[in-house]
Amino acid sequence: MRLEKLDLNLLVALDVLLQERGVSLAADRLHLSQSATSGVLARLRDYFKDDLLVLNGRSMVLTPRAEKLVDPVRAVLEQIRETILIDEPFEPQTSDRTLAIMATDYVVEILMRPAIIACATEAPGITFELVPIVEQPVEALLRGRADLLIGIDNVVSTEHPTALLYTEDFVIAGWRDNPLLAEPMTLETYGRLGHIAVRFGQHTSSYEATAAARLGSVARRVEVIAPNFMSVGGLIVGTQRIATLHRLLALRMAEYLPLKLMELPFDMQPVRELAQWSSRRANDPAITWLVARLKQIAKQLQCSSGVPAQRIRGQEVDHGR
Repeated sequence: MRLEKLDLNLLVALDVLLQERGVSLAADRLHLSQSATSGVLARLRDYFKDDLLVLNGRSMVLTPRAEKLVDPVRAVLEQIRETILIDEPFEPQTSDRTLAIMATDYVVEILMRPAIIACATEAPGITFELVPIVEQPVEALLRGRADLLIGIDNVVSTEHPTALLYTEDFVIAGWRDNPLLAEPMTLETYGRLGHIAVRFGQHTSSYEATAAARLGSVARRVEVIAPNFMSVGGLIVGTQRIATLHRLLALRMAEYLPLKLMELPFDMQPVRELAQWSSRRANDPAITWLVARLKQIAKQLQCSSGVPAQRIRGQEVDHGR
């Protein structure tokens, strides 16, 4: 397919270059070498008679012409995908689709890791691209940055299809040898100990805000703000700090770190992990298959880990080694 010397492959490459604003990251997504991607950029510059990407200090920025191309190029590719590609039969065993999933590192570790392992035999030709959560995840989803967004209720939109994957509560994680954790956790101790929180962009994770609100007059001291969930366990060990973590993640970390897990000393609403996709992709059989598979994996994880339907107040879950 050619549009006056601009073939469809060049259009796909242009879309990725406009999103990533750099040759290196674009090369990774296009599964090309950096030199090959630079060659593609040169062809695009020649076609549009514009530099498209220019150096600004140590990073690259879009030219005014490139800025105007972002939405139209994305719209054209989405239209092609919706009207042509989605109508193709989908067979996981033979498909060579690339499916991009936007999620936190917690979801990648707990859900996507076992899902990708399972799909290695079920769908050997599918490429899974794991995309980090950005400031405006739904907007990024609609722009085609990902095929599927996985997040809690306040991350997804009510205007697009969603599916509940699983519901999860929280536990307190601390160092196994922390002497202040010798007794059952109380509200007073929870407020007195230093905390480790997680921040994505400008905001700490929503359950941290919920926990602080539950404390009422007790001041919760956040002493460390981590850039992701998976770094929290290592930051706890050897200190008297604690963290409020998803139960499944805490159980996973306790398999390889000397952690002590304890129940919260107050009621806290569980969170729902949801999958969301664009309403324009509602009939995409690959997304339907992936969501159904993720539901199965989530159910297996909760059954195998023995996660209770509801927290039992006062019980301690000690998985330290």
